[in-house]
Amino acid sequence: MTNKKVRLHDQRFNQGEPLSPWREKLNGIIFGSESTAGKWFDITLIIVILLSVIAVMLDSVASISEQYGTILRILEWGFTLLFTVEYILRLICVRKPWIYARSFYGIIDLISFLPLYLSFFFAGAQYMLVIRILRVLRIFRILKLVEYVGETNVLIGALLNSRRKIFVFLYSVLAIVTVFGSLLFLIEGEAAGFSSIPKSVYWAIVTLTTVGYGDITPITPLGQFLAATIMILGYAIIAVPTGIYSAELVRSFQTPLSNVACKNCGTSGHQIDAHYCRECGTQIDEEA
Repeated sequence: MTNKKVRLHDQRFNQGEPLSPWREKLNGIIFGSESTAGKWFDITLIIVILLSVIAVMLDSVASISEQYGTILRILEWGFTLLFTVEYILRLICVRKPWIYARSFYGIIDLISFLPLYLSFFFAGAQYMLVIRILRVLRIFRILKLVEYVGETNVLIGALLNSRRKIFVFLYSVLAIVTVFGSLLFLIEGEAAGFSSIPKSVYWAIVTLTTVGYGDITPITPLGQFLAATIMILGYAIIAVPTGIYSAELVRSFQTPLSNVACKNCGTSGHQIDAHYCRECGTQIDEEA
């Protein structure tokens, strides 16, 4: 099998002794996406996964379950049998089944059908089948997005680099909502729904984030003034983490600069891959 047929996350359990012709062909269909059969297999699998998740979700609605419960359970068992067969075929067509079984996708494939069998012993376990939605992650392979997953390292790196600033921001927000929540508890009291400091802090968080459920509302003029203050403060604060992260992200994408100076005009700070001076156009002497 060519490297194109085996994606990066499948290579660990597809290395080893050569497979028999029929297992090799089956491997190309199940784990590959270059062939027509492989693409159709993945697309069909994702459609079946989505349909099975919808069936599980509908079965949790009492009115629908009461009317169509039998049909939904039949469909769910049909989906589960299909996923069981598919899991067995995956184990058969790889060179190292145990490595596949312990991989991320192997574990997700297993728990996508196992809860229904466990429902014989543990009531309600079948609803855990919604976790099979994670299997739709394979759509990255179909859409050729696996090659670009590495770009997320830049996003994660920017988030990690700004973690201290974000932590300070979150600490400040926590202090603000604690103070405002405590003040509202003292001013409004239980009559307005502020029955405890934790509940008052909950109100302050909801108000600061501009969600505003309206389940607790201050009724005194001073309480309403503090509520208006925290609402306005929420609009001012909400942009802070975005700005911190954006600045760090821009810094991550910036091209590193060279210390080499132009021998004609002396300008430095050129891009590291520049061959000519940005001021006078003279060729830069990289050995200077």
